Amino acid sequence: MTSTHFGFQSVDEQDKARRVRGVFDSVASRYDVMNDLMSVGMHRAWKAYTVLVANVKEGQQVLDIAGGTGDLALAFAPRVGASGRVVHTDINEAMLLEGRNRLLDAGVSLPTLVCDAEHLPFADGHFNVVTVAFGLRNMTHKDAALREMNRVLKPGGKLLVLEFSKVAKPLEKIYDWYSFKVLPKLGKLVANDDSSYQYLAESIRMHPDQEALKAMMLKGGFGHVDYHNMSGGVVALHVGIKC
Repeated sequence: MTSTHFGFQSVDEQDKARRVRGVFDSVASRYDVMNDLMSVGMHRAWKAYTVLVANVKEGQQVLDIAGGTGDLALAFAPRVGASGRVVHTDINEAMLLEGRNRLLDAGVSLPTLVCDAEHLPFADGHFNVVTVAFGLRNMTHKDAALREMNRVLKPGGKLLVLEFSKVAKPLEKIYDWYSFKVLPKLGKLVANDDSSYQYLAESIRMHPDQEALKAMMLKGGFGHVDYHNMSGGVVALHVGIKC
């Protein structure tokens, strides 16, 4: 048996995907509300900055991985125009359905499919831009997923990974207090689910920090990688360019 982490627990690799799926099945219907509450609305600014850095052009092909409720896909759709395409994907069907319905309510129809980032069902060199927002830390084999993202990008294409990261030293104590004392209680109150938000706090601590993720992306085949810290390192946007 090969083990991996699920939050602070050690679990069988084959069991992690099931457990992560259970977390997002549980929170899907309240995901957007909880995002606004637990980030005090800051997730909107983080995603807006990601869209700005992506610099998507008309006619381009964009892949949104772990796209969930569709924030990035919705922002990219008008930018690629009628001649481009945004593909909205997630491994979790409940989250994907929430996102598809939200996109349709906004009058946006685009390809939406369930797929595993570690085994992307797309041809080599197909996309100009690939994005993954708050999804990489939930993947069992992050190195394999990063290689797949590199594979489906065109030469010169851009990967953007928006993810919780390591906060600046002066913020650590208050961030830990908020993460482990406040966040699960907020999850219980709003989503009737404290354990999923306990997992969220733990999964952030187990995710590679800024420099470690940069090294992983370089090893995954990206020729240039940089990152931008936001909100004191609570979140980092990593940008990788395919050679």
